[in-house]
Amino acid sequence: MQDSVLNLCRVKLRDQQRLENTHVLEEYPQYPNTEFGDAVPRAGNSSGGGQPGSILKCLGWEKDPNAYIYFIAQAPVWSSICQVVKQEDWITDPKYATPAARLPHLKAIFERIEKWSMTLTKFEAVAVLNQYDIPCGPILSMKEIADEPSLRATGTIVEVDHPVRGKYLTVGNPIKLSDSKTDVTRSPLLGEHTDEILQELGYLQKDIVELRTAKVI
Repeated sequence: MQDSVLNLCRVKLRDQQRLENTHVLEEYPQYPNTEFGDAVPRAGNSSGGGQPGSILKCLGWEKDPNAYIYFIAQAPVWSSICQVVKQEDWITDPKYATPAARLPHLKAIFERIEKWSMTLTKFEAVAVLNQYDIPCGPILSMKEIADEPSLRATGTIVEVDHPVRGKYLTVGNPIKLSDSKTDVTRSPLLGEHTDEILQELGYLQKDIVELRTAKVI
C-alpha cells in the first residue's frame, strides 16, 4: 500500500514536469476536449500517467459500490482487448490501431470496454482478462481485503494479538528482505516498559519500588 502511494506520487511529479514542457497530457481524460492549466489535473477514475487506464463498472455496480475493476489498455495486448470485447475492427481502424491514434478516443474506448465488463462480476472479468495477460485488478472492499488469503500469506495484512483489545488486523511491513524478516507487533500499554527503561538508565529494583510507592511513576 505504501509502495502504491509512492509510485502514484512519482507518476504525478513526472506528469507535472511533462505538462510544463508540453502544456498538454494526452493520456488524461481531459484531452482533447479541455484546455490544460499549469497544474496536473485530477484524473478521476482514469489513470493518466502514460498507460491509459480506468476504473470500470462490473455486474451489480448499481447496488455494490465495489463492483468495479481497474483496467489498463496496454499497447502490447491491444489486439486481445479488441477480441475480448468483440470490437475486432479496432485492430486495423486507423483511429484505434496505434497508441497515439487512440489517445483522443480513450473515453469512447473505455465506454465500450465497460459495456463488456458490466456483463460479468469483477472476479469473472479479471479471470477472463488474465487469460490474455491484459493488466487489470478487482476493486476490493475492506472486507474483501481483510479476508483475502493471499494478502495474509504475503504478510501484507497481519493479525496482531493485544492483551486489551484482543486480536486485530493491521498492515504488515511493506519492505520484505529475505535475510531481514520483521514481525509486526502491537504498541505497548501505558507504562508497560517503565521498569525496563529505568533499569537501562541505571536504577536498581529497590529504587523503582520506592518511586512506585511515592507514585512518581
